[in-house]
Amino acid sequence: QVQVVESGGGLVQPGGSLRLSCVKSGSIFNINAMGWYRQAPGKQRELVAAITTSGSTNYADSVKGRFTISIDAAKNTVYLQMNSLKPEDTAVYYCNGPAGSYYRVPWGQGTQVTVSP
Repeated sequence: QVQVVESGGGLVQPGGSLRLSCVKSGSIFNINAMGWYRQAPGKQRELVAAITTSGSTNYADSVKGRFTISIDAAKNTVYLQMNSLKPEDTAVYYCNGPAGSYYRVPWGQGTQVTVSP
């Protein structure tokens, strides 16, 4: 069974940095199209960063210039480098492939990011 495991979250002060990791296991092919999503309490899950099979990246306006998505396809790992963190970045962060694509798998448990005080 294909699954993803997110890690790297934690508690940081505003302006701090975190690097999230997502490992995909149980797949035949390496990951090459993935995204990072986040969900805050009472809010819908939203896409914040994505990388395509061609290597191009896209970011939500709210994180552009602060977050960077990258992959190590050989290791089936996708990363999210988060800099200049703001309290509004507080959420549970998840990784997954594009909806309806071969790369979409069951949602993992996510990793909590808390930016405070």
